[in-house]
Amino acid sequence: MPQVQTTAESRKNPKSKGQDPLDRIRAAAQALHGALSDAAAKRGEDMKADLQAIPQKAKAVMASIKESLGVQSEATKKHLAEAVTFLEATEKHIAEGLKTTGRAFETSVRHALANAHAATQKVSEAVAAKRTAESTHSHS
Repeated sequence: MPQVQTTAESRKNPKSKGQDPLDRIRAAAQALHGALSDAAAKRGEDMKADLQAIPQKAKAVMASIKESLGVQSEATKKHLAEAVTFLEATEKHIAEGLKTTGRAFETSVRHALANAHAATQKVSEAVAAKRTAESTHSHS
């Protein structure tokens, strides 16, 4: 399974290979939210074309989260599991939205955007939980 890393991220941080996996996952979740937000700002067929890539991006983030679960603390795992739930909802709303038009389509996109945002927040909370656990252990 390929590691999730965006092109923009690799340009910003060429040393990202040494980066913590959770930091890469957070960057990928943020990139997913950004791509979804950018697509939602478009209209018509341009929006739908951009949205078609979102489910695959969500799956890649979920796969990376699932790969990292084994080495995480219970608190971190809890946040990551919640992130996966939100990513699954994002994927579902986009898939449903692409089959509809009008108000139903717009509603699906809004729900997907809210879920992608919540997933990103949960990944950030997982990063914070991990860092808190690490600092607690290093000060003990």
